[in-house]
Amino acid sequence: MSRICTKLQIDVPIIQGGMGNISHAELTAAVSNAGGLGTIGCGTMTPVEVKQLIKETRRLTSRPFALNIAIRVSPYTEDLITLAIEEKMPVVSLSAGNPAPFLSKLRQAGIQTIGVVASVKQAVKAEQAGMDILVAEGVEAAGINSPLELTTMTLIPQITDHVTIPVLAAGGIGDGRGLAAAWMLGAEGVQLGTRLIATQESRVHEHYKRHLVQADDLETRIIGREVGQVRRVLNGAYVEGLRPASLAEFQEKTNESFHIKGALEGDETAGYVNAGLVAGLIDDVPTVAELFNRMMDDAFGRIERMYRTLQ
Repeated sequence: MSRICTKLQIDVPIIQGGMGNISHAELTAAVSNAGGLGTIGCGTMTPVEVKQLIKETRRLTSRPFALNIAIRVSPYTEDLITLAIEEKMPVVSLSAGNPAPFLSKLRQAGIQTIGVVASVKQAVKAEQAGMDILVAEGVEAAGINSPLELTTMTLIPQITDHVTIPVLAAGGIGDGRGLAAAWMLGAEGVQLGTRLIATQESRVHEHYKRHLVQADDLETRIIGREVGQVRRVLNGAYVEGLRPASLAEFQEKTNESFHIKGALEGDETAGYVNAGLVAGLIDDVPTVAELFNRMMDDAFGRIERMYRTLQ
């Protein structure tokens, strides 16, 4: 069993990325029930709302799942850390900010920590601060990304060369080929986001799922680069009309209310949907269990066939 599976008490080395305010119990539980690690993304939700999601998820699964706290995004970071401890969460992932001030408190509570990083420097600092596991996320990923814009293919081997703790690959991964490639690059597993949106248990609007299934390789774009923020989204009328004059205006017009309009209400003229470059590889809407079984079988099959070819 891999270090990832042992540390997180899961069966397959696949975890769910935080999905902000569109997180819901059904998908989180489905990921955990399929042997991975489901994740509730706290986004900008209040601790009361997050506590209710934890309760709903526990009703649907007895297996471990995580909270993702986006440090600079959430106005409730300190309270969410306290909530995670009170709720005896087994795992907390920390992103979008410096996790160091929170690690000691989480460690003392026996909580495994996952840090999302986008460079070797960030990875080394996170390990030195006491992080248990890293998610190395390339610019192929959905949603807010690092302005460094390093790719998954180049980021993973560099980070795994410089740290000793387990590393998960994120960004552009959605099938067995991506999982096998991540292993070859030195990662011990993967984090999925966009691919999990197009599953039967996902409770986003059907328009969002359909858009992902129909997407080709050019259907995502980066917005916000001109004002200092990098966000990858699906093409749509709302994002095509964005002309922010400042970072503050961009953040206002891409806040979670507009994400909800696109992802949950299905209105991409009034809001947007996040999506990674893996969108071009999505052509069906399986159950989470079907997806994970397919990914694992395909990854092992490809590695075995490659080994035979080289004999």
